[in-house]
Amino acid sequence: MNARKLVVLLVVAIAAYGGLIGYLGVVLIDQPRPWVTVLGVAIVVLPLIGVWAVFAEIRFGQAMQRLGRRIGSEPAGMLAALPRRPSGRIDRAAADEVFEQQRRRVEAAPSDWREWYRLAITYDAAGDRRRARESMRRAITLGRIAGQSVD
Repeated sequence: MNARKLVVLLVVAIAAYGGLIGYLGVVLIDQPRPWVTVLGVAIVVLPLIGVWAVFAEIRFGQAMQRLGRRIGSEPAGMLAALPRRPSGRIDRAAADEVFEQQRRRVEAAPSDWREWYRLAITYDAAGDRRRARESMRRAITLGRIAGQSVD
């Protein structure tokens, strides 16, 4: 099963779950006890927040893919020669070395979305997913400013 089909399946599952929970929330809102009504409102609002979060992540992933298509395979190529652990993951020390080189490149060209994209890839290789996502968000923002088709 490819990623796109999996995402569609998960979105359908979340929509079904949200619909069922939302219905329960509406039933609880109609109850005479105030605390049950408050619980019902929360049950209606929380799935809406979840749906918003899912679609925000889908948009993030699509924008990331569009930039990835623009930049090509070069970022992955810079990591291909790095030594790997038996699990297949890149050796952390080697990834840290490439990360330092890329960080200096970003400092030299802070408004270049390509450098931020590469930095995100190296953060991910070094195992720092939070900073990888932050760097990718910055790359997406700079890509939009530069007129790259990310939306």
